[in-house]
Amino acid sequence: MTKPEAGDWPSVPYAEWRETCDTLHLWTQIVGKIRLRQTPWLNHGWHVTLYVTSRGLTTSPIPHGLRTFELSFDFIAHVLRIDVSDGGQLQIALRPRSVAEFHAELMRALEKLGVPVSIADMPCEIAGAMAFTSDRTHASYDAAAVHRFWQALVQCDRVMKRFRTGFTGKCSPVHFFWGSFDLAVTRFSGRVAPAFRGKTPGLAEKVMREAYSHEVSSAGFWPGDDRFGEAAFYAYAYPEPEGFAKAAVQPSTARYDPLLGEFVLPYAAVRRAADPAADVRAFLATTYAATADLAGWNRAELERDVVYGNDRTIQEAPP
Repeated sequence: MTKPEAGDWPSVPYAEWRETCDTLHLWTQIVGKIRLRQTPWLNHGWHVTLYVTSRGLTTSPIPHGLRTFELSFDFIAHVLRIDVSDGGQLQIALRPRSVAEFHAELMRALEKLGVPVSIADMPCEIAGAMAFTSDRTHASYDAAAVHRFWQALVQCDRVMKRFRTGFTGKCSPVHFFWGSFDLAVTRFSGRVAPAFRGKTPGLAEKVMREAYSHEVSSAGFWPGDDRFGEAAFYAYAYPEPEGFAKAAVQPSTARYDPLLGEFVLPYAAVRRAADPAADVRAFLATTYAATADLAGWNRAELERDVVYGNDRTIQEAPP
């Protein structure tokens, strides 16, 4: 496999890897539900997410009695690695196989390692989904496409983490939600929001109400779906303040999508930019500023300069 050069923003056209994307989405849901089953609740569903690593995506350590275990997607070697704190380890090959087969092999591996877990059999946030144990329809795995998607996540993760540091208020980690299959970061004003009334397939209303219990400015990256057939960055506010949809945001390739109810910045446009990271930073900064200014957030108390290490005079990354 040819490795992309450092700093590349690889092409991830949704139409070309749609079937693999759908399969991988469901595999991450199985892994995510294992973390969900074993992890104490944390506000806004932060206890269930995955995290970008230098090889793929990971759950981070999951408690199981007096031990922990970790599930890590390795998109270089194309395996799912299971590591247990007592030294046990198994790997599952990532290759074309059905969701049902992947589920069965993973559950057998956990049992063999002495960390058995049972999960709910239905996916979340996917309309018309079938049970994991019955799904023999989704069975695609294009390793090269998955590798490119992960490389895109690496770039998005580093830029979003820099953006996150410029906020002293409550802010989520930069984390990957397996339900919606996106990398996200969310800032909070600190004020309670109106009760959320939206509905999401496979999620209880109380889960969604708690997720949006407070005012947010949220942004992220996702590979696209059947509603929006291309990879893109997105940004939204809840509750959406008056005038938000008409706010002036940067770069010029960004726009408000009324069907999605959020600003979008096509990933393909970012790749064509002279400085892709600068365009993403501008998008994150201006969509947040639109939310904060229109909703009257106390920006003076919630923001800070982006710094590196202990040197608060450094505003750009050192060489």
